[in-house]
Amino acid sequence: MDGPEDDDVLGVFGHDTAARPTRAYVLHPDVKGRSARRLPELGLAEAVSLAAALPGLTVEGAEVVRLSKVQPATLLGSGKVEDLGARFKAAEIDLVLVDGPVSPVQQRNLEKEWGVKLLDRTGLILEIFADRARTREGVLQVELAALAYQRTRLVRAWTHLERQRGGFGFVGGPGETQIESDRRALDDQVIKLRRQLEKVVRTRELHRAARRKVPFPIVALVGYTNAGKSTLFNRMTGAEVLAKDMLFATLDPTMRGLVLPDGQKVILSDTVGFISDLPTQLVAAFRATLEEVLEADLICHVRDISHPESAEQAADVTDILQSLGVKAETPMIEVWNKLDLVEGTALTALEAQAGQRSDVRAVSALTGAGIDGLLAAISGMLQDPKSQVELALSFAQGKQRAWLHGKGLVLHETTGEEGWTLTVDWTARQAAEFAQI
Repeated sequence: MDGPEDDDVLGVFGHDTAARPTRAYVLHPDVKGRSARRLPELGLAEAVSLAAALPGLTVEGAEVVRLSKVQPATLLGSGKVEDLGARFKAAEIDLVLVDGPVSPVQQRNLEKEWGVKLLDRTGLILEIFADRARTREGVLQVELAALAYQRTRLVRAWTHLERQRGGFGFVGGPGETQIESDRRALDDQVIKLRRQLEKVVRTRELHRAARRKVPFPIVALVGYTNAGKSTLFNRMTGAEVLAKDMLFATLDPTMRGLVLPDGQKVILSDTVGFISDLPTQLVAAFRATLEEVLEADLICHVRDISHPESAEQAADVTDILQSLGVKAETPMIEVWNKLDLVEGTALTALEAQAGQRSDVRAVSALTGAGIDGLLAAISGMLQDPKSQVELALSFAQGKQRAWLHGKGLVLHETTGEEGWTLTVDWTARQAAEFAQI
């Protein structure tokens, strides 16, 4: 076979309608000398969990492939390609999932050699997002990310794209190649999607502006996928957001009002989970959604403390938060979740370690253990001491004045010949934010 046609690729590129489930095999390349944040075996386990999150797939096998170097044409060595091909044929494998980047040339050559479909890590995550997106915004974001990814696959990915379309009559010349035509069609679709998404983004910004006028602090739950954010969200608010032991069980952000033990009202936001090597296309497409975190007065970083690579997952989340532009001065609480999965001396050690840090709370969202302490910590973090100051702003500082009013910090204002005199009531953190405007 010369490689799959466009509609042969699963999910966002056309769903497989075979009667039996798609039989998949997962490969995790471990390249010698390449620095990695986590162990290959645990990386493979995560890739298998990703595959299991996609409906219609059954994982028939998985393995770590040790590589001394990456082969430009086939990723793997010729002997390994031949060995795997024979095994895939015997097991009637339909789809191979490679937990890492695969170039278009490598994808085409491996598909031709093995006679199966192939998806790399980016393609697999896109498939999951396409299956899970529910809101109009989520669907548009996934489609935009998928098109950005698909455009890179046009570069020598499939031989049928090398055909040419001739011009009119005999003077039309050779015409544009099929690949140029398809790329142009994709670009047109991307432009259309971006325009639709801009409308949704403007609506989201209007909602944010409305929330700014209501003096309720925003608390955002962030964390690695399957860390238990949605379960914690449900436990704290009484909501019924989908919560399953599955990677990327929920994609669309959810907000609910929450009354803290001291009577203070806050808005709690549940965001999409992060993952290592999150495709850049998805980060870009979901930026409008993820930017909800930038509006937060407090971030709760939810960690699956029972996971063997909890620290590495936390580092991945920190990297993504920094890439989004979350300010260093934004208060943050680390929520060590899933205590119910930790036993014996390990549990005692974790609870003792958490007790020594003011920015950490150990909880079990499933059983409710530690939730009262977490709510009390949130109350304490949001009760920054306030002070009243008088500010003199010139008429040229309209942006600063609008920010103060948008945050609901202005107690009194008078207008003079050269500008405004305002009495504001704010915290030290808000004063620092104002200084950066």
